[in-house]
Amino acid sequence: MRALIQRVSRCAVRVEGREVSSIGPGLLVLLGVSTRDTREDVDYIVRKTINLRIFDDQEGKLNLSLAEKGGEVMVVSQFTLYGDARKGRRPSYVEAAPPEVAERVYEEVCEAFAAAGFPPAKGVFGAHMEVELVNDGPVTLLIESPPRV
Repeated sequence: MRALIQRVSRCAVRVEGREVSSIGPGLLVLLGVSTRDTREDVDYIVRKTINLRIFDDQEGKLNLSLAEKGGEVMVVSQFTLYGDARKGRRPSYVEAAPPEVAERVYEEVCEAFAAAGFPPAKGVFGAHMEVELVNDGPVTLLIESPPRV
C-alpha cells in the first residue's frame, strides 16, 4: 500500500462540478492499494500517518504529529500511485488492486482512521474527481507499507 501524504491548509473534492467533501487544516492522503495488501498494511498506513511528525512545534520544527496537533484527514483513492512508467510511454498498472478489491481496502482504511479518532472526509471511489488543495509548507511524503514475504 502506498500513501502520498500532504499537509494541507485546506482541501476539497469535486465530482461533476459539485463539492462532495472538504477539510480545513490537516492531511490529504492519496491512497494506492496493491494486489497484495492485507489488514496489516491498512493498520500500518493509518498508524504511520497519524503519528508522522510533520506539523510545526512552537519553534517551527517538524516535531508534532496529527495525533498531537489535531486536524482533519481526507482520504482519496488513487490507483495511479501504482503506475509503473519505467518502460515505454504508457504506465502499467498491473500492481494496482482491481476496483472491487481496492474499494474494500479503501473503506477499511477510512474505517481505521475513524476508529483512531480521525473520521476522514472522502473522495468518491472510482469517480473522476477534482482535488483542490493548499499544500502547507509544502510538506509531502510518500509512505509505503513494508513488503511481506
